[in-house]
Amino acid sequence: MSVDASANAADEAARKANAARGEAGDDPAPGAGPERPAIWPLALAALPLGLLALAMWFGRHVRPSADEWCFLPQVREDGMWGLVHTFYFTDNGRLANGILVGAYTKFPVAGHQWYGLVSGALMLVLLWAVVAQVLARAGQRVPRGVPLLVAAMISAVFLFATPNTYKTFYWPAASVSHTLAPVLAVAAAVPLLRAHDRRSRVAALAVVVLAGVFMGTLSEEASVVALVVLSCAVVFAGLFFVERVRRFVRIWSLAGMAGIAVGTLVLFTSPGSRNRRNRFDAESTSMLAPESLEGALRGYVRILGTVFGTWQYVGAVAAGVIIGLLARRRSGTSRVLLPARPLPLLGLGAAAFLAAGYLCTVITYPVFGPRVVTTERTWNDYLLMYVFLLVAAGAFLGRWLRLRLERGASEAGRRPALALTAVAAAVCAVTVAGLTAPLLDLGRDMRTRAELWDRQDAYLRDGAARGETEMPYTPTKVGRMLEPFGANGTKLWPGQCVAEWYDLDKVTYSKHFQAP
Repeated sequence: MSVDASANAADEAARKANAARGEAGDDPAPGAGPERPAIWPLALAALPLGLLALAMWFGRHVRPSADEWCFLPQVREDGMWGLVHTFYFTDNGRLANGILVGAYTKFPVAGHQWYGLVSGALMLVLLWAVVAQVLARAGQRVPRGVPLLVAAMISAVFLFATPNTYKTFYWPAASVSHTLAPVLAVAAAVPLLRAHDRRSRVAALAVVVLAGVFMGTLSEEASVVALVVLSCAVVFAGLFFVERVRRFVRIWSLAGMAGIAVGTLVLFTSPGSRNRRNRFDAESTSMLAPESLEGALRGYVRILGTVFGTWQYVGAVAAGVIIGLLARRRSGTSRVLLPARPLPLLGLGAAAFLAAGYLCTVITYPVFGPRVVTTERTWNDYLLMYVFLLVAAGAFLGRWLRLRLERGASEAGRRPALALTAVAAAVCAVTVAGLTAPLLDLGRDMRTRAELWDRQDAYLRDGAARGETEMPYTPTKVGRMLEPFGANGTKLWPGQCVAEWYDLDKVTYSKHFQAP
């Protein structure tokens, strides 16, 4: 018997048992006393929230590096919009990217330090809103604190299960393109889920069009993922949405795709995008060439091997199991999502994830070549879909287990459900513990770098104030970030930007920093 058939049979048996006990569906029986609010979901949510708070606290150790050495003097001289101009006409064509980068670079070191706190809190709130709205519009109610718990677990594994947390979370220039971008794209669905009348539907359409244009000029990879998901919504809306909203869902999806197309056209035709393709010799290397497609496939298979071998992602499954075990039908609500159909949803979701991930690898391969395997920051564009897919799989598993247990419809039958919930909660706790140790190690490395960076910053400023024109610089590495000099003293492109930031003519390589 298929999983769908088993779940439906179990659901029917549970409904009959509920009717025999005088209950209406999953709602409490009439005349029953009010349910005591559960405290434990909020207590469990404190674990991933504490991990996020710790990561945000470590953000105070972030200092400029790599590209940001060149952003700093540009924003100081020409302001934020001067950087946007440079992005469009010279660097890469990403207008929205330039706005976000300019926003934090406007406050040089402080902007980098506060970025982790601001972006982390924003992503958590947006994911919380998405989870809460999906549950509500699916006609499900859960104990208070469960949506926050699930959103916090999604945030934790999405941000910290990656092989290089520094580049995906703490490096602002990469985060706005590949970590914040997919979360913003998902959040654009919140107005759709809340739309219930003509005015709110018009607002949802306006939001998705603007979000699409913004995404098209923010991140090519996140745009590809969004196009794959929106295409699936257009074609398969009948599988997941009730009939009365399917037409609007398709219109909304097409509007989002049109917005992304406009943004991508603006980016692709920009002088900055042409310069970037020439700089990486991508103009002469077609991403559709057989050797490029084959190389991208080899790289993507290796990426998937790393992702599937990262055990901490099981925390997302556990969070989904908690939803499945605790969710009950909400009476008196207007649902827009059809009852759960595990196999179609998970099958389509897996296919969309694999396709989107490969397409992202295809468009990045001409720039990075075989290094796509170690350019972890670009993985996050499609890994958020993977995390949501794991949560959905866990929710279906939890629901299937709950319905099987409810067949007995006895008070003693509650004990196995409580035991399963406790196991899922324990898995969440173990996952958080597994993510904490590497984060603590990274925090120590960041603090060490920050101390050296601050001492060297004061030294270079003092030298420039004395009239020095050439001074030594010692690379301060963390998270495999690029510095003005390589390990052997080879000068790299950020070197001249460092000199400009400190009003020097030149900086030279020094293996060990020794301030007088």
